[in-house]
Amino acid sequence: MERTSERELVVARIIDGPARIVFEAWTKPELFQRWWAPKAFGVSLISFEADVRTGGAYRFVMGHASSEQPMAFFGRYIEVTPHSHLVWTNDEGGEAGAVTTVTFEEKGSATRVVVRELYPSKEALDAAVASGSTSGWGNQFEQLDDLIVSLDAKV
Repeated sequence: MERTSERELVVARIIDGPARIVFEAWTKPELFQRWWAPKAFGVSLISFEADVRTGGAYRFVMGHASSEQPMAFFGRYIEVTPHSHLVWTNDEGGEAGAVTTVTFEEKGSATRVVVRELYPSKEALDAAVASGSTSGWGNQFEQLDDLIVSLDAKV
């Protein structure tokens, strides 16, 4: 993870599988639920609903043993280009919510995934980093890689 400006975080990873399958892992609820919640943090994904199209919406709910109430995350898809590009809002953050852009670039039999989170202000990004909400990417990408390898082996 790299802070590229006062308002932006960027995370990149090479995933061992074709862009089509990697993209599906981000957009099909039955696949998304298998990797998104960083297990090393004790977080579970309770539900995920998504209408993955430009103008569509998403909502997922996560739980943690130390929290009495689950946390809901929701927003809308600004741009969806199958197998190459996703852009969505993070509306649960209100005015401090980031816009997330994910690109998928096929590199031989692997895919380079780049996640960019653009926050509305330096303060909003500082608060997200301080809360720990941005620290799960490494674990999430490991889980995604494991899922893609298992799916790619079946194709």
